[in-house]
Amino acid sequence: MDALLRLAESPDAWAALATLIALEIVLGIDNLVFIALLTNRVDERRRALARKLGLSLALLFRLALLGSASWLARLTEPLAAPFGHAFSVRDLMLLAGGLFLVWKATVEIHHRVDPAVDAGDEKPASPLGLGSGLIQIIIIDIVFSIDSIITAVGMTEHFPIMVIAVVLAVLVMMAAVGPLAEFIRRNPTVLMLALSFLLMIGMTLIADGFGFHIERGYIYAAMFFSSLVETLNVLARRRSRRLL
Repeated sequence: MDALLRLAESPDAWAALATLIALEIVLGIDNLVFIALLTNRVDERRRALARKLGLSLALLFRLALLGSASWLARLTEPLAAPFGHAFSVRDLMLLAGGLFLVWKATVEIHHRVDPAVDAGDEKPASPLGLGSGLIQIIIIDIVFSIDSIITAVGMTEHFPIMVIAVVLAVLVMMAAVGPLAEFIRRNPTVLMLALSFLLMIGMTLIADGFGFHIERGYIYAAMFFSSLVETLNVLARRRSRRLL
């Protein structure tokens, strides 16, 4: 308790907390998009439950990793060096997560662009079971939790600040995932854009796994610009419909 009071009286602690919350929210965008897309495939009556459980699991993973900082540090140690390139556990997990995202996004895109022979042959996408959806969310939660917590550990040495930042960031994501998922569901072109984001994020994770780091700022700038253009397209379509 005394440690928390000392931190509360420190301006540096407040600055670190604000910065870390912002970083955790930004780093959670990838996870948020994936959960929003995936839970839209779940039965409508269970979507809200799937989102809450998915993000609750994300919070648990982040807190568990925070509580094992010494183990987390060993994730970046070289594990093997095939073909002259050293791979750590973190690299292998990023590769697996990136490949999973690329596969998932490719399957979803193929399902939506593959033309049916005729209207009678077109079948709606089968709903995703709650258990299957949560398993996929867990896989990606683990991958995104690693980078998120490594960032937190590198930003500050105060454990309470890291915990508060992670909890607040996940609460913000819980509030945002529902509206984001509904917006994606109502706008098919936004859905395709979000799937393209998952492809880009998956390729970025694969590149990171092979040691080719791509600054996240470039990725988020591209996502922001594409989202801005698509927002203008959505507004233009709505205006055209009102004028008809």
